[in-house]
Amino acid sequence: QVQLVESGGGNVQPGGSLRLSCVASGNIGSITSMGWYRQTPGSQRDWAALIGTTGTTRYQDSVKGRFTISRDNAKNAVYLQMDSLKSEDTAIYFCSMVVDRTSVWGQGTQVTVSS
Repeated sequence: QVQLVESGGGNVQPGGSLRLSCVASGNIGSITSMGWYRQTPGSQRDWAALIGTTGTTRYQDSVKGRFTISRDNAKNAVYLQMDSLKSEDTAIYFCSMVVDRTSVWGQGTQVTVSS
């Protein structure tokens, strides 16, 4: 069984920074796509940043220029560097990886941006 463990969430003030980490463990063959998604209570989950096998990235317009997604294949990890945080970034953040053609999700970590 593959499990994703997230860390790095918390409370920050507007304009602050936060770095989220997600590490996969278990029986892993290959990992293709990795991504970060976020969800506000009462709203559906939506993608924020994606990174492909070769490192190609894609960002939602709302986070473009402020968030940076990266991966470390040797560690089976994906990261999300979040800068210039805004109150509207407040959400539960989930990491996801496609492991052996199956989507695996982290447990979610709360990010709250407020003053």
